[in-house]
Amino acid sequence: MNGIQIIYYTPTYQADFKRINLEWISDSFSVEPHDLEQLDYPEDHILPRGGTILLALRDTEILGTVAMINTAKPDAPEPDFELAKMAVAKEARGLGIGRLLCEAAIDFARHTGTRRVWLESNRKAVAAIQLYLSVGFVEVPLTPSPYARADIRMELHI
Repeated sequence: MNGIQIIYYTPTYQADFKRINLEWISDSFSVEPHDLEQLDYPEDHILPRGGTILLALRDTEILGTVAMINTAKPDAPEPDFELAKMAVAKEARGLGIGRLLCEAAIDFARHTGTRRVWLESNRKAVAAIQLYLSVGFVEVPLTPSPYARADIRMELHI
């Protein structure tokens, strides 16, 4: 699609990962301490235990991000992934990049053998909620969250 490639994160892209996420968060919400932990130190807070970050690349420019964080207990028989830090740069919104990232994240999870992907969001993020519904996520009861902005939880059973 329009020369967009989905690639795996390397530390080279940490500044892009942070920039794109801070942009969308600060547009509508307050940046929270948990955001900064994940954005500043993805190697410690996202990548351990089989997590990953996928990036949308066009030419040499990163236009979007999504993280998959394994939230299962260390002795769990299979991973349990949170889809997080899904963001598209302002200038690239409306090009289908969010859908590409979401589908790539689900494919990643499917290949790990997980049976469930979950996410937390905010109902103000109407386009994101519509995207999640369109790929099969359903709303489930909200559980305690590290994010004050979270007012909806969704799950996809694979």
